[in-house]
Amino acid sequence: MGSKKPQRVREVKTSGTKGTEKVLGEPVPAVVEEIVGRTGFRGEITQVKCRILQGPNRGRLIRRNVKGPVRLRDVLMLRETEIEARKLRTKVTKGAFT
Repeated sequence: MGSKKPQRVREVKTSGTKGTEKVLGEPVPAVVEEIVGRTGFRGEITQVKCRILQGPNRGRLIRRNVKGPVRLRDVLMLRETEIEARKLRTKVTKGAFT
């Protein structure tokens, strides 16, 4: 009748969706050391520099975006510590922090 083509077997990953491998780990504490400024369309996001207290990146100072109220010496529980927020290009004067 015709030549039979071998069927392709599709491999299925057992892990979650893309990028969840890092997120599913243990939360890591980080302390806020500096408030850089406000960002977001309405100034609702605060950009901070925080020092990681535990894990493989212990002692590293990274820049993160935080939604909600935040003060110096607050402890943030980070779900991942590999990704750092982009630097603010201009000073945003919206919101409470100026």
